[in-house]
Amino acid sequence: MKAAVLALLLWAAAGMAQAGPYGPRLEGFDYPHAVGTFAFESQGQSLEMAYMDVAPTGAANGRTVVLLHGKNFCAATWEDTIEVLSDAGFRVLAPDQVGFCKSSKPRGYQFSFHQLAANTRALLAHAGVDEAVVVGHSMGGMLATRHALDFPDAVERLVLVNPIGLEDWQAKGVPYASIDALFAGELRTDAASIKAYQSRFYYNGAWKPRYDRWVDMLAGMYAGPGGRAVAWNQAQTTDMLYTQPVVHEFPMIGGAVVLMIGGKDRTAPGANRASPDVAARLGDYPVLGREAAAAIPDARLVEFPELGHSPQVEAPERFHAALLDALVPSSDD
Repeated sequence: MKAAVLALLLWAAAGMAQAGPYGPRLEGFDYPHAVGTFAFESQGQSLEMAYMDVAPTGAANGRTVVLLHGKNFCAATWEDTIEVLSDAGFRVLAPDQVGFCKSSKPRGYQFSFHQLAANTRALLAHAGVDEAVVVGHSMGGMLATRHALDFPDAVERLVLVNPIGLEDWQAKGVPYASIDALFAGELRTDAASIKAYQSRFYYNGAWKPRYDRWVDMLAGMYAGPGGRAVAWNQAQTTDMLYTQPVVHEFPMIGGAVVLMIGGKDRTAPGANRASPDVAARLGDYPVLGREAAAAIPDARLVEFPELGHSPQVEAPERFHAALLDALVPSSDD
């Protein structure tokens, strides 16, 4: 109780909040569409995945798109993308992964991309979806890659939007950090640190007021009564990013793949604990995107030279035009 009260006072004193703090499952933060819950058993416990399932508002084309959020994002961050895809005739599913946003925050859970991919596949089966276009952004790109590798018959095509995991940070010299150390760092997270990180790595230092909503969304969970549970799961998933690279399996991905890369993106988890010379070589997305496109057998590269880590937020009209073009069936489909 004292911790929650202190968090509220600090939040107010910082003058950063608009609507938070929020509950451990993002209670109090409104999503753009109705949120359903998928209840399932995993690793000996009862869990729930929150998700939006949005029917097409345009002439239905019979196709489904699954949107996988990044580590510092939620399903709600896809709100503009959901509207565009729905208008274009797609059914859209946007889940929150276990440990994130409106989904369960388990204390004892072995996070892995294999596990999250299996959870996502179970959700799609629950929703009656046998095959879908899978779009993954940031950490969601690593998950989408794993999902395509583990369940190739369930993926119509794969779209990776500024996916992290285009490089193996351990192999490049980033030292390991224990989950305890990562947890200690997560406990220091607030609106100011989130905004500073995103401004530097996501938007090339060019902040716009409309990005504040997404800072508030994240910071409100840390500042709320479930802040420690949120921080713990974030530490666990940061460890997952470091210890479970997918880049080495790119040549094994089958089917059509579109890589959408912002040339100003410099996202590199762990760069803060690497030596200056190592950190300077990390997160070079123009180079990493081209290397990934060369490694994936049937990949097409779409580059946004002047955009950063979140093109769907930074330049939605340009991004969505490119996304819709990427989803047009080819003669090989």
